[in-house]
Amino acid sequence: MMYNDVKLEKGMYHLAGKSFLQALEEADPQAQYAGTPLAALDAYERQLKRFDIRVNGAGCDRVEKFFTTTESAVLFPEFVRRAIVQGMREAVLDEITAVVTRCESNRYQGVVLTETAAYSTTNEGSAMPDSTITESDSVVSLAKYGRTIKASYEAVRQQKLDVFALMLRRVGKELADSVTGAALDVLVDSVTATSVTGLAYGDLAALYGSFTSFDMKAVLVSPGVMAQILVMDEMLEASSKDVTEIRLPFGTRLINCKQLDDDTVIGLDTDFALEQIRSSEVVLETDKLIDRQLDCIGVSINVGFRALMSGAVKVLEIT
Repeated sequence: MMYNDVKLEKGMYHLAGKSFLQALEEADPQAQYAGTPLAALDAYERQLKRFDIRVNGAGCDRVEKFFTTTESAVLFPEFVRRAIVQGMREAVLDEITAVVTRCESNRYQGVVLTETAAYSTTNEGSAMPDSTITESDSVVSLAKYGRTIKASYEAVRQQKLDVFALMLRRVGKELADSVTGAALDVLVDSVTATSVTGLAYGDLAALYGSFTSFDMKAVLVSPGVMAQILVMDEMLEASSKDVTEIRLPFGTRLINCKQLDDDTVIGLDTDFALEQIRSSEVVLETDKLIDRQLDCIGVSINVGFRALMSGAVKVLEIT
């Protein structure tokens, strides 16, 4: 079966244990397009091609193009979901998350690593030191973050798809920013902060030096604190091969977090500091979208956070 023969229906959004894209991939396997121009497209993008729906570029279509047929209308919720997810990925949440864990319920009990002895040589005949992985004593309760999108079909049907997607991306970005705030609270609450009077470059260097078992790969600061750091004399020597990033002279990346106040600086090893737990991906009311009932569409995600490893996060409190 080729992509032109796939039967699209609402029920593809409601299959147990499968996303709409997974259902499409099963009906239209990627492997059959190996070595062809269509190999670069996923199953959803091939359906856009099938119905000649252009979602960006000079020939970008209008929202109403999705509703030309009952089958092409089935593609609209995935378009909305992708735009929102793209916006969510533009937030800093993914950059500070070490691992994303899928959970079947809204309560999650992870594991902890306990090490009581240093890594060193072991004498012959002696027991080797232990690294113990045990169940955590605490349970993470996942919270629901959501937003209602109100936009009647008549109001948006003549809008270009790239403009409509931009609006949805903004919703996704703001949604992810609110989730990021909860993640930062978890990081701050996981350690005892070190107080400093004002903020000098030496405090940032000392923070870097306090990471003995981990690497301080990122420093999270508010926009106000970011501005203070950027005018420090030492930053005149700072450079980055990637002009989209700002780094301290010793290589640590500076990340601007509007969720932080001007009194808090977080240093962390992004590979080991934070676990993100999700019981679902972005959830949409797909049937309403397919039926052009856009007046009140809910979008939500269930997520929680856990600080992973002691020593992978440090906090400065500016007094």
